[in-house]
Amino acid sequence: MDKTTQIFGLRAIIEALNAGEHVDKVFLQKGLKGDLFQELETVLKDKRINSSYVPVEKLNRLTKNNHQGAVAQIAPVKFYDIEELFDMVSKKNTTPLFLLLDQLSDVRNFGAIIRTAECTGVDGIIIQSKGAAPVNGDTIKTSAGAVFKVPICRVDHIKDAVFFLQASDIKVIAATEKTDNTLFDVSFKEPCAIIMGSEGCGINPSILKIANEKAKLPLLGEIESLNVSVACGAFLYEAVRQRL
Repeated sequence: MDKTTQIFGLRAIIEALNAGEHVDKVFLQKGLKGDLFQELETVLKDKRINSSYVPVEKLNRLTKNNHQGAVAQIAPVKFYDIEELFDMVSKKNTTPLFLLLDQLSDVRNFGAIIRTAECTGVDGIIIQSKGAAPVNGDTIKTSAGAVFKVPICRVDHIKDAVFFLQASDIKVIAATEKTDNTLFDVSFKEPCAIIMGSEGCGINPSILKIANEKAKLPLLGEIESLNVSVACGAFLYEAVRQRL
């Protein structure tokens, strides 16, 4: 973790959170107790900040300073609420195109997807608060700075975002091999959102059930899947092709 993106110490992190600092994740020492620690846990829960309980050795590797059992990772970008993102996109005179990433965890894949999203005119990327790849130095580098140009929204659950978008007349298209339709059989011309799954498990079955449409990439070789960032690029450029 880059030292310039750290806050360490219980009180310092609490004050940073209450001041509206864009905290991406907080690492907490396993077994730590005390009133101040409980106060931090309450603030993290209230503000829906991603946190993880780790051994003290992990915290000692993150910083040589007196961390008091807590180290926060600061996000270099603002994360939007889904209502805020949608209102912002609605004011643009374009056909909305959103990208949902279901539990994608590799920061380099995340960065590469953000870069492609910026190049293809994606209006916003929606990720889950917990379990998603962080926006860190590797993400920024891989995205070639695109992370500062594409709004990123964090939600508690991707399913909630799907329901919100559908209620707002946005068609949700799941990229999955569990269908007979290819991406060339699906229309991307109307307002839509594309869901890409995680590197290992793909899209959660519960989310697949509620998607408006499903589409896959035709694979002509012996390997049964593509890297998620490559597959995402194919879907986004098919949307661009249809909209030109």
